[in-house]
This record gives sequence, C-alpha cells and structure tokens, in this order.
Amino acid sequence: MPLPPPPVHRPSKKEESELLFKGVTCALIGLVILLAPYLARSSSVGEMMRQAYLVGWFALVLGCAFLVRYGLRRYGGRRRY
Repeated sequence: MPLPPPPVHRPSKKEESELLFKGVTCALIGLVILLAPYLARSSSVGEMMRQAYLVGWFALVLGCAFLVRYGLRRYGGRRRY
C-alpha cells in the first residue's frame, strides 16, 4: 500500500510579506552602511563607517538571501509537476 503524499505547507500572505519586509530592510541597511563613508560629511563618521564594512556586507547578503527566499516561495510554488 503506497504512502499518502506529504502535507504541503503553503505560507500565508503574512509570512510572505514579513519575509519581503525583512529582506528589503536588511538590504537597505547594508547599502546604507556600505555607502555611508562616501556620503558622510564628518571625517570621524566616515572613518567609523569604513570600519563597519563587514557588517554592511553581511546585512546586504542576508537581505538578498531573504529576497531570494521570498521569490522562491512566491513564484516557485506555482509550478506543477
């Protein structure tokens, strides 16, 4: 006797919108941290932001990962095999 198919978890609209919000927020924070040294008027603020470039890259990559996950959930679930 074959096993029944596993239950399919479909994320709710709230979960999808939260994932999109997290992705956009993290990506924007990363971009701000990476661009701040070039746009800062104060040299001390620019130097401080230059030292935080690793945090900026981490936030940008994390935000992009959230956005990719959102895209896979949103558009990848529409395919039928």
